[in-house]
Amino acid sequence: MDRYLIETPHTSSECLVLIKLINAQGYLWNFDWGCEAGIHNGWAIIEAENEAQARLVVPPLVCSRARILKLNKFDATTVEGYEKQDAAAARSGGR
Repeated sequence: MDRYLIETPHTSSECLVLIKLINAQGYLWNFDWGCEAGIHNGWAIIEAENEAQARLVVPPLVCSRARILKLNKFDATTVEGYEKQDAAAARSGGR
């Protein structure tokens, strides 16, 4: 399964309704919130088969504004691969 970041922007007037909806869906514990800092947004990282499955976590109230981002990790091997690609591009004038 892949990991996805779910971002749920909302207004202060939608805040409590959204929290209740996410709680009713059973995902409240997955979310971190910026509301008390004045940033009305919720963020969660979940595992899902694809973006469409991850989007099912988002209530209709904010679905059109939500962002779903597939996450990735980098390791030393990945960094080395990117460095080689970058160096090859520089040598061929592709930079």
